Amino acid sequence: MACSGACRCCCCCCCREGDTRTPEELVQWTILGDSNEENEILPRKDYESLDYDRCINDPLMEVLESMDNKKARKYEFVKWIVVFGIGVCTGLVGLFVDFFVRLFTHLKFSIVEKSVEECSVKGCLALSLLELLAFNMTFTFFASVLVLIEPVACGSGIPEIKCYLNGVKIPGIVRLRTFLCKAIGVLFAVAGGLFVGKEGPMIHSGAIVGAGLPQFQSITFKKIHFNFPYFRSDRDKRDFVSAGAAAGVAAAFGAPIGGTLFSLEEGSSFWNQALTWKVLFCSMSATFTLNFFRSGIQFSSWGSFQLPGLLNFGEFKCSDADKQCHLWTAVDLAFFVVMGVCGGLLGATFNCLNKRLAKYRMKNVYPKAKFVRILEGLLVAMITTIVIFVSSMTLGECRDLSIPTSHEGNTSLHQVSVDVNSSIKTFFCPNKTYNDMATLFFNPQEVAILQLFHQDGTFSPISLTIFFLLYFFLACWTYGISVPSGLFVPSLLCGAAYGRLVANILKTYIGMDHVYSGTFALVGAASFLGGVVRMTISLTVILIESTNEITYGLPIMITLMVAKWTGDFFNRGIYDIHIKLRGVPILEWETEVEMDKLTASDIMEPNLTYVYPHTRIQSLVSILRTTVYHAFPVVTENRGNEREFMKGNALISNNIKFKKASILTRAGEQRRRCQSMKSYPSSELRNVCDEHVNPDQAEEAENIVQQMLERRYTPYPNLYPDQSPSEEWTMEERFRPLTFHGLILRSQLVSLLIRGVCYAENQSSATQPRLSYAEMTEDYPRFPDIHDLDLTLLNPRMIVDVTPYMNPSPYTVSPNTRVSQVFNLFRTMGLRHLPVVNAVGEIVGIITRHNLTHEFLLAKLRQHYITS
Repeated sequence: MACSGACRCCCCCCCREGDTRTPEELVQWTILGDSNEENEILPRKDYESLDYDRCINDPLMEVLESMDNKKARKYEFVKWIVVFGIGVCTGLVGLFVDFFVRLFTHLKFSIVEKSVEECSVKGCLALSLLELLAFNMTFTFFASVLVLIEPVACGSGIPEIKCYLNGVKIPGIVRLRTFLCKAIGVLFAVAGGLFVGKEGPMIHSGAIVGAGLPQFQSITFKKIHFNFPYFRSDRDKRDFVSAGAAAGVAAAFGAPIGGTLFSLEEGSSFWNQALTWKVLFCSMSATFTLNFFRSGIQFSSWGSFQLPGLLNFGEFKCSDADKQCHLWTAVDLAFFVVMGVCGGLLGATFNCLNKRLAKYRMKNVYPKAKFVRILEGLLVAMITTIVIFVSSMTLGECRDLSIPTSHEGNTSLHQVSVDVNSSIKTFFCPNKTYNDMATLFFNPQEVAILQLFHQDGTFSPISLTIFFLLYFFLACWTYGISVPSGLFVPSLLCGAAYGRLVANILKTYIGMDHVYSGTFALVGAASFLGGVVRMTISLTVILIESTNEITYGLPIMITLMVAKWTGDFFNRGIYDIHIKLRGVPILEWETEVEMDKLTASDIMEPNLTYVYPHTRIQSLVSILRTTVYHAFPVVTENRGNEREFMKGNALISNNIKFKKASILTRAGEQRRRCQSMKSYPSSELRNVCDEHVNPDQAEEAENIVQQMLERRYTPYPNLYPDQSPSEEWTMEERFRPLTFHGLILRSQLVSLLIRGVCYAENQSSATQPRLSYAEMTEDYPRFPDIHDLDLTLLNPRMIVDVTPYMNPSPYTVSPNTRVSQVFNLFRTMGLRHLPVVNAVGEIVGIITRHNLTHEFLLAKLRQHYITS
């Protein structure tokens, strides 16, 4: 049933790529975030995480203490108003895209079809082909140019939004310029005849609306700026992005519940009941806004709500004259399972081929001049147009036209019947017959899906096979070129053709006349789409809501589960593949069981750059300009523990033992930092490690650490506020026990320096100016860079008291905490930094998102097996 040995062969050879590197090499490449061209692309370390956890500092506490029940209700009311606005705006975006896609498509097909009818008699079909080429290539050119303006607008945007909701900050993904290029570009791409859909970009567009509307400001257009003090944090912004993405799904498919489940299943790592209710309300708002305007514009029946989404499957219902007809029976479930297996194999093959194409583009297209990307898009448009035209004119068969039975009183079903009949193409066919290939190719994709779902007339098995193969390979080639493109509709159309082919085979060769072709087309669409994207819960509900037929719940669920299990045996879903190709450090739902052999001390970063509660401005500037870290532990010396450490106390000694294995890495970092800050002398560590460390130097560093462990107590020199960890310290000084007091972010330190929050050394810290919460978050979401600031007016000897602005109570873990516990805490709470603190309150390391990626944990596990 449309499954072949070629599918299995392709999946096995393309998707199971071996790893020939040694464990040491894998550890090194994983930590560096580099890639292997032949095997895999490992997570990059230049992606930032979102701060979903609130920083409970003094400015925030002042806000919370001043908030009574009345202010809390006002804040909640404003949030509901914003959520409603996000839904309405997303619905209007869908209306805009749908209106112009219909306008351009109708204009194109009306002119070309008239030309075909005339030229079929005059013998000038080449002229008709040129007209179709002119339309499609012009529209594709506009779409490609818009992507060049904002490269993030390329593709569907679902992988990027999934990363954002997972807690990764993708540059430019929710900017207004991205929104404009995405919304306008996708209508040109769809109108240009490319095998792409507008549903995926709708999800991205809704997410951008969710991110931008509550801010009431724009980075692209500076004049759009209102003094709106609410929702100035990653926590609120991420919740609104979840609502916007759900609204995009709801507007695309008319599935508000499916949209809510999509945000829950595919994106957000942190969820609560209040957020669920708001997201569902936002999805409902988007659905009914789009439904209201589309129904009014198309049917002049305002308030009738006949078109809930951009993609409508129509109503599946047997003819009243056929008493033997059933939508599906228990016997059909066995065929649905087999179709799910085949759909999973086809989806895995599709993903494998697309991954190969994406890697080829990354290596041979993207490094070249930007116009090469436009040329690739034009090439795809040209080939697609020629294939559509030639196939429709030469490969189609004339089939008898069977009029679907209209059901009085059922407006939606009657409308589907009208759409199906009015879209039939009769190229080169006599009366009462239609060209089945032209009917599928010379219509918008949504209409072609309705043809496969509801056309009672038969489609030739040969035509369905040719259509499926052409659509399969052209859609695979198209997804990834430099145009905004969705994958839902091409996958549904490809799968519907496959399902309709199965129904034809069962009817013609097995004699199962009771089979309802529309059901098999729907199941085929679900199996192929499930095999490509690997969604289960949300996709099941989306398809049920799109069909308005709850009895399809069991067949769709079984088909999607089987397709996912089959596809997962070979590779990942298409969105996860593209996330991995970009090297985004996304976190899975949970870790593997064997990862519990590791503890927090095995995966943490022991090389810390820290600040003191009272630090001079020159030290803060030095730290900020010579590091790329986004958070710094606030510590003080623990002199009481120094004596215990020198006596051999095991708990205290962990502070050094955890750092023993990373001396050379730290030395190289110190040397680079000292080179970039020539005003500060180099460290002793520079003498330990040079550009290329040889075994003698490594042994010398090992001896230094061993001497520290065995040395008797010697008082450490006193520390002053102007001494930072980047200055010339001895090895002994660098590993002194440090008591952990809290975390402060880079953005907070920069805000303090910009606003001159400091005090003189002959004054008390109480004289330091105090910043409010509104002042601390004024520059959100793009805080100034320390390298762009003019700090010449600040006295470098002034001291900054960071304690009022740090987070004094962040989540922490013990060095002996198992990785699964660390992972669950980090992911479910949406953390960005997780300090590792020992039993006596000393910080010994810090864990970030990169330390919890699957590749990093796997490398550490291999390292654990080698050393154990």
